[in-house]
Amino acid sequence: MEKKLQYSINCNGKLLDLSVPRVMGIINVTPDSFYAGSRRQTDADIVEQAKQMLLDGASIIDVGGCSTRPGASCPDEEEEKRRLAHAFDAIRKALPDAILSVDTFRSSVARMCVEDYRVDMVNDISGGSMDVGMFDTVARLGVPYILMHSKGTPADMQTAPHYDDLMLEVLLYFADRVQKLRDRGQKDIIIDPGFGFGKTLDHNYQLLGQMQQLQALELPILVGCSRKSMIYRLLDTTPEEALNGTTVVNTIALTKGASILRVHDVRAAKECVEIYCQMQSPSP
Repeated sequence: MEKKLQYSINCNGKLLDLSVPRVMGIINVTPDSFYAGSRRQTDADIVEQAKQMLLDGASIIDVGGCSTRPGASCPDEEEEKRRLAHAFDAIRKALPDAILSVDTFRSSVARMCVEDYRVDMVNDISGGSMDVGMFDTVARLGVPYILMHSKGTPADMQTAPHYDDLMLEVLLYFADRVQKLRDRGQKDIIIDPGFGFGKTLDHNYQLLGQMQQLQALELPILVGCSRKSMIYRLLDTTPEEALNGTTVVNTIALTKGASILRVHDVRAAKECVEIYCQMQSPSP
């Protein structure tokens, strides 16, 4: 197993220790996310899901108002803001101390969520490429930023993605963007290899197999493979049947240095982390 570096991040004054891997639960306040089981629309459903995720062991709740599945079309800015304001208002009233993340590529949306609803971190699937103001915004807001690798946009990212050297290109992508963030004074940065974003099935498994190379960047790594096509297409199943495969991939990701698992099924991921951590404990 790969030795994982130890990190902590500052979430609005709450220090989140990543020396033990953490689980991030996914709530989608969208009508079209690829996994129907993650969609929530009413206040009661949203709050119930968030509470259950925390009970099941989630350290972070990640809320998205814009589907980023391959081929997806995104709502306009005002609709995304409306969805997220609705969700975060309900969650914050019920769970004032929960660590919350917003899944958005728009800097104006990120700013609203942090300033109006005390959201603790920003999760950007575009790595700053879909909104040139994102890096300046997150640095000014002073919250942790999840920097994901992707090629293209959700509408076209799976149209024949190509790499001459996958790992080298991913490493250079992160090195360039991390430096730009550091130049702006950004403190806490988490990197996400972007499984399923501008990558073929073979690319995804090559990336997973060599993911330990990303530890050279000395930053926490978030892995989001939950119920994705890299699992259910390989196994010839569906997203609804992909929990077992997800657990296998999450286990491999932990051995490669993942600090955060972003998942739909929190309890299963938490059990995966507990078993992994037991295996890391020194023998008596």
